[in-house]
Amino acid sequence: MLKYKIILLGLLLMATQAFAFGRVFGADCAGHFADAAAPEIISKKLQAQTRELCFEGFAVLHSGVSRTPLWSAEFLTAPRMGQARMMKRKNTYHEEKQLPFWQRAELEDYVRSGFDRGHLAPSGDMTTDQAQHESFSLANIIPQDRKNNQILWEGIEYSTRELSFERGALYVITGPIFEGESLQRLNGRVLVPSHIFKAIYDPARGEAGAYVAANQAGLHYQVVSIDTLEKRIGIRLFPRMRADIKATAMQLPLPQPYKYRNRGKTMPGPGKIHP
Repeated sequence: MLKYKIILLGLLLMATQAFAFGRVFGADCAGHFADAAAPEIISKKLQAQTRELCFEGFAVLHSGVSRTPLWSAEFLTAPRMGQARMMKRKNTYHEEKQLPFWQRAELEDYVRSGFDRGHLAPSGDMTTDQAQHESFSLANIIPQDRKNNQILWEGIEYSTRELSFERGALYVITGPIFEGESLQRLNGRVLVPSHIFKAIYDPARGEAGAYVAANQAGLHYQVVSIDTLEKRIGIRLFPRMRADIKATAMQLPLPQPYKYRNRGKTMPGPGKIHP
């Protein structure tokens, strides 16, 4: 009888933790995903200590191993981006209290690290004060090379927003890639990604593709198919996407970093490189 009570208590505790830490996406979060299907982890190396978090403007799968998100998913529409343009940025970086402290990044991890606190779901995509505040959660942040964050990646984020205006609606998933045998950890805790990706899906036209860039200074990036990216990262980003859409990379716009577009110029080449 005592053994039964202990087992029951353990199951109840697990259920309570699952609810408290958002391990299961609710119906109210399904709108962030194409066909209401969240990305699926294929690689066993990525499956440990993952927790699903749903926010107003995006959804995240967080890893307690890397202490970063593994992906962040958004549904961008032309009206949403119109609203987002009206928002004033407030840098409210904060620890994610939904996560246990031993699995989450802390603000002090980034102090004097030399890395920016780089958003996956950009604050510039958010339409309300609450959504913008949530985008500054460290559950949505990776250690990002400063020049990469402020130049090339900012240009990719801008061009993605502009594409959503042009196309009307896009599903976007952004995430880190961890490759190599000697990856750095901030403060011995937060894993620094080697690369970053942004996958884009236009459901109306049946087109998809992804930007991939090394987490370092420079203007070089790749445009690859979803199939190529999924095999590389071990995550099925769009579980219900047709195979033919996954196999062909759509033509993605040239990144338009602020330092160039503000002067009426385009980003200099070569920029895009072949996989």
